[in-house]
Amino acid sequence: MVVDFVVGRVLAGDHEEGESAAADRLDEPTAYYLLHRHDFGQDDAPVGACILYATACGLSDNELVRDWDLLVKTGNDDAASESAGEEDSEGAEEPAEESSAGSKVKLKAWNQRRGRSMGYEAPGGRPVPLIDRIHRLLQLWKGGDVHKVDEYLDEHGLRRHELFRRVLQSLIELSKAASEERSLLESLSNHIGIKGAVRRAPQLSLLGLEYASAEKEKE
Repeated sequence: MVVDFVVGRVLAGDHEEGESAAADRLDEPTAYYLLHRHDFGQDDAPVGACILYATACGLSDNELVRDWDLLVKTGNDDAASESAGEEDSEGAEEPAEESSAGSKVKLKAWNQRRGRSMGYEAPGGRPVPLIDRIHRLLQLWKGGDVHKVDEYLDEHGLRRHELFRRVLQSLIELSKAASEERSLLESLSNHIGIKGAVRRAPQLSLLGLEYASAEKEKE
């Protein structure tokens, strides 16, 4: 319930009302990503808190590292613990526990996720998370191939996908001002809006012509 509330508020943005209903429809990896990004940004975060967040989203920290490629272990504290363990071989198990408790993790940036199947397939045949789709689109957009971007949007029905748009807007608000990520997200969002309007225009125009023709026939 807490996760749904917090993620719902992230999706709502500046609106007063939380979008708990939208949060209920959100896939687990994307829900975790928004929760983590909201609280820790893309800085190092304590693994203990991230484990709790992952569990609340129905995931584990190992899944987020190994399967979903969303987290990376920074190992800052691990290195220090290993050095201490080498100096004192007795009680080696205790430093290992301290290392686990004090280690850090961080979210992978959109341009650090290099899996070829990201955005196309998901582990175990599960539905592709929205965060994977958005990160794939950012990589395609960065590559400058607008045709591939449009092809991906149409193939996966994202132009009129309400939750996709909300997550995209949430990421814009969570990203740093004047950063490359924010610039790409905003330009991608504008592109989707513009292309959507262009694609609807011919249909409306055609209906208008048919209506005008029918009126002339009546006269």
